[in-house]
Amino acid sequence: MGASAREVAELVGRAHRECWSVVLASTVRLTRDLDLAEDCAQEAFVRALRTWPDGIPDNPAGWLTTVARRLALDGLRRETTLRRKLPLLIEEPAGADDEDQPTDPLRLVFTCCHPALARDSQVALTLRLICGLTTREVAAGLLISEPTAAARITRAKKKIATAGIPYRIPADDELAARLDVVLTVVQLVYTAGHVAAGPELTRADLTGRAIELARMLVRLIPTEPEPLALLGLLLMTQARGDARLSDDGELVLLADQDRSRWDARLLGEGVKRATVALRRAETPGRFALQAAVAGLHVTAPSWERTDWVQVVRMYDAMLLSWPSPIVALNRAAAQSLVPGADLPAVLAELDALGKEPALRSYAYLPATRADVLARLGRAREAAAAYDEAVALTANGAEQRFLARRRAALPVAAPGR
Repeated sequence: MGASAREVAELVGRAHRECWSVVLASTVRLTRDLDLAEDCAQEAFVRALRTWPDGIPDNPAGWLTTVARRLALDGLRRETTLRRKLPLLIEEPAGADDEDQPTDPLRLVFTCCHPALARDSQVALTLRLICGLTTREVAAGLLISEPTAAARITRAKKKIATAGIPYRIPADDELAARLDVVLTVVQLVYTAGHVAAGPELTRADLTGRAIELARMLVRLIPTEPEPLALLGLLLMTQARGDARLSDDGELVLLADQDRSRWDARLLGEGVKRATVALRRAETPGRFALQAAVAGLHVTAPSWERTDWVQVVRMYDAMLLSWPSPIVALNRAAAQSLVPGADLPAVLAELDALGKEPALRSYAYLPATRADVLARLGRAREAAAAYDEAVALTANGAEQRFLARRRAALPVAAPGR
C-alpha cells in the first residue's frame, strides 16, 4: 500500500537527518570527488520523494545509499576521463570491498579536517558534509555570516581537489596533528543538535551522530585521554536531555531541572569515562577540563550546592590552554554564582567581552548580562539585554524562555 505525499515527505526528512552522513560518506568513497558525491546524495533524496509514495523501502538508508552510488557510477561512466583527473585518493585497507564501511563517516571527518585546510574551513566543511547542515545553519553554529560560511566551504572543497587529500583515517604517526580539530568538530556537531536552529530545542540526529563519532574515536585511539574525555562530556550532557523540557515543552535550565529525570545509565558512563580521562592525562587538555566542569555539575547534590569555586578554577585552567572568548564568558557566568561574588566586577568583565568580535552575535552573552543586571536590581537594563538575546537566538524554545525571564522582571522605576 502506498503512502501519502505528506507521510513520504516526513520520512524522507527524517532519513536526511539520520542518514545523510552515511549516504554521502559511502558515495565519496566510490567517486573520490566531494562535489559529485554531494550532488548524487542530494539527488537520491529527491528521487525518494518521487518514488517512495509507491512503496516505502524496508531499509531507507540502504536504498538511498544504493541510489546515490548508482548515480555516481553513471556519472563516472559518462565522463571516462574524469577518474584520471580526480586527485582525491582513496587508500583502502587490505581486503576492502565496495560494501559500506562502518567507519566511512569518520573517514570523511578526517578528510575534512586535513591540516592542509585552514582551521575555520575544516570546521565549516565538516558541519556541512557530515551533518548535512545548510550554509545558514553552519554560519549560525560558527557565529559567522552566511556568505563567510559559504566561502569557507567552497575554499575547502577546492583545496581537497587540488591538494590530493586522501579519504582515509590517518596513520598513527599522523593522528596527533589531526586529533584536536576532529574532536572540536565532533563537539560542534553535538552543540548544533543540543540547541538546534528552529522551533525544536534539539536535533537528536546530530547529538546521536556526535556521540557515535566520539565512540569511534575512542575505539580508534583507546589510550588517548582527550577522545575519552569528549565522550564523557557528551554523555553527561545527553543524560540531562529529558529534564531540559517541561511537560508543556518549555525550556528548563540546569538550575531548575528535576534531577530524577536524568538518565542514570548515560550519566554513570559519562562520569566514568571522564574520570578515567582525567587520571590518564599528565596535564588535562581542554576536553578533559570541560568534562571536569560537567562532572562537577552532575555530581553536585543540587544547583545551590555546586562547587562554583572549583568550576571557576577549571575555567581558569582552560583559559591557559584555550584562551577562547566563549570560555571567558562561561567563567564569568560561573564567577557570578560563587557565594558573595562581586557582581559589578563580573558585569565589567561581561561588558569587556562584548567587544570581542566572536561574541557579537552570541546570544548567551546578553542573556548572561541580563541575569547579572537583574540580580543587581537594574531591571530596565536587564530587559534591554533580554531583548538583545531574544533577537540573537535562533531556537524557539530559548526565545520563549528568555521572553518569560524578561516578563518576570520587576517594573523598573524611572531612570533604572
